[in-house]
Amino acid sequence: MKINNIFNLILIVLLFVSCSKDSVKKSIQKEKNLDLQVLEAYEAGLESLENGDVLFAAKKFNEAETLFPQSIWAPKSALMAAYSYYAQDYYDDAIAELERFKRVYPTSSNLDYANYLLALCYYEQIVDEKKDLNSIINARENFKILIQSYPNTEYALDAEFKLDLINDILASKEMYIGRYYFDKKKWIPAINRFKSVVDEYETTIYVEEALHRLVEVYYTIGLKNEAQKYAKLLGYNYKSSKWYEKSFIIFNKEYKKNKIKKPKKRKIFFEKFKFLLGQNE
Repeated sequence: MKINNIFNLILIVLLFVSCSKDSVKKSIQKEKNLDLQVLEAYEAGLESLENGDVLFAAKKFNEAETLFPQSIWAPKSALMAAYSYYAQDYYDDAIAELERFKRVYPTSSNLDYANYLLALCYYEQIVDEKKDLNSIINARENFKILIQSYPNTEYALDAEFKLDLINDILASKEMYIGRYYFDKKKWIPAINRFKSVVDEYETTIYVEEALHRLVEVYYTIGLKNEAQKYAKLLGYNYKSSKWYEKSFIIFNKEYKKNKIKKPKKRKIFFEKFKFLLGQNE
């Protein structure tokens, strides 16, 4: 009786082991098949991207991610889908993909590139300082995040360069509005705009003009002490600037720039020729 029980127990154990092996084998085969399908979809996406069919490429990259979300190809596929949209100027689709990438793969080693590409999507939509500010502001904020979070990357270096250009654009907009207010004799709004350039965009090419405009506004409304203060600031930092000369003229109406008149080459040659003639006499 005991022998039969032991035999039955051994049989049950062998049966479970056999089933377990079959299950593991099937699971491995399924995983291999998925890996192969993911790789095929990813390669199809790359081929379509190279051929310029970005929409199909993005579709294949999304397919590769969906097939096996746990594979190493999933985050790469998601990022390539975003790049596919970006490459063809489908910025809204690219931004949506990148925002999703940051949520789903917060620990990805390619997060620095994802943030850089996101900033570029906004940056590429900047038209000029008179248009909608959303793209400019979003680009600036994302470049700042990139510089702060990944300071030692090539992306941060390019972000700093582009951030300078963005600040120039924003300063240009402030100047444009400030000049408009000045022409309309709306002194306080004009002063606020010019001051914002001096305070917030002091490294831009517009700070010299902004200082001069403040001299101009304050002098016009009779606040000569304030005008002199900004004139001194302009002179101290940009004495060789044309804007300092313009400010100087405001306080010195008879001022004229001394110009050194160079003798004409023809006259120099003639005088020299006469000298040589005199030596021969």
